[in-house]
Amino acid sequence: MKIHVKPSDGFYTADGCDLSDFAALASRETTPEDAPNAAALARNIPIYDVRSLGDHLVTPEARRALMAEWASVLQHGAGVFVLKQAQPDHGAIDAATLAYERIIADETAAGGQGADHFAAAGSNDRIWNSLQKLCIRAPETFIRYFASPAIDAASEAWLGPTYQMTAQINLVHPGGKAQQAHRDYHLGFQTAEISATYPAHVHDLSPLMTLQGGIAHCDMAIESGPTKLLPFSQLYRPGYAAWRRDDFRSFFEDHYVQLPLEKGDAIFFNPALFHAAGENRSTTVHRMVNLLQVSSAFGRAMESVDRIAMCKTVFQPLCAAWSSGSLSEAQLDSVIASTAEGYAFPTNLDRDPPVGGLAPKTQAELLREAVLGQASEYEVIRLLEDQAARKHA
Repeated sequence: MKIHVKPSDGFYTADGCDLSDFAALASRETTPEDAPNAAALARNIPIYDVRSLGDHLVTPEARRALMAEWASVLQHGAGVFVLKQAQPDHGAIDAATLAYERIIADETAAGGQGADHFAAAGSNDRIWNSLQKLCIRAPETFIRYFASPAIDAASEAWLGPTYQMTAQINLVHPGGKAQQAHRDYHLGFQTAEISATYPAHVHDLSPLMTLQGGIAHCDMAIESGPTKLLPFSQLYRPGYAAWRRDDFRSFFEDHYVQLPLEKGDAIFFNPALFHAAGENRSTTVHRMVNLLQVSSAFGRAMESVDRIAMCKTVFQPLCAAWSSGSLSEAQLDSVIASTAEGYAFPTNLDRDPPVGGLAPKTQAELLREAVLGQASEYEVIRLLEDQAARKHA
């Protein structure tokens, strides 16, 4: 029998989501008082002119006040803001674009194809871990490119100091189709079934662990398909359970907004905001954005654990206990959860892509399948080592 749990019981399900509640939140409006340092409001989204912020990015007290404003916009307000000319060094952007185009050419020639989590294959070019690849290939360009106090302040505003920067290039060619509306990492990269296993308070926590952003590498008119956004949609707490529902996606398509961007502009948004890359209806614009995914420093365990060694050691006795019937399935899962890595990230998405889903197979899934299938010790060791090798940058 299928059991539906109410949100008041501590979990969210798609069936328990209410579109009218969602619509009421999305109908809110941003006022000038919500973003006093913004140069303008465009379709409820605060627009900040970095060139005019001056001391706000230099003086500690003013910088802290600005960061508090940005955090409020992300958490309680529209959920998104734009920084005009966050990177005014267009020469650095052009040099980075050239480096990225060469990386794409090299990876294509080598037979690689960066899959997109939420768009059809073939409509874009993707560079996973563009941060490291640019740094290694063109360190001088990397230095100029990331020398942006505005991007640093935006990241710190949401995540605090010692944040962890990652980035991925998305190049959408003319004719490239739009993504489907979605939420992002962490829970947004889980299947609906897995997302539903996390309690409601973790749904609240997930968007506080990452910040989504993007740096425009070219001028992007609306026809080129800049990101479609639904302001205030991050306020809907069960949104990670709701975003796959057809009625929520239809509402998004009827009410989203888009803003044109210029080369050097940056956009930042709460990962719980409903959003989707737009369709590139232009004939000449190859829309390149460096997608920034900035993570909290707190997303780490206290101790380093050699879980591969643990998996190798426990495999044979675990197989023996399972085959003898001395372990129930619940007990087996408990042992595996304490032994193996149960999360797919971080990983090297070039070598360990999310084939057939939103995330690669975890070490725990590999170990469980091996025990249930009574694989040989040699095979399990090989699978564990191959998986670990794929994950390394």
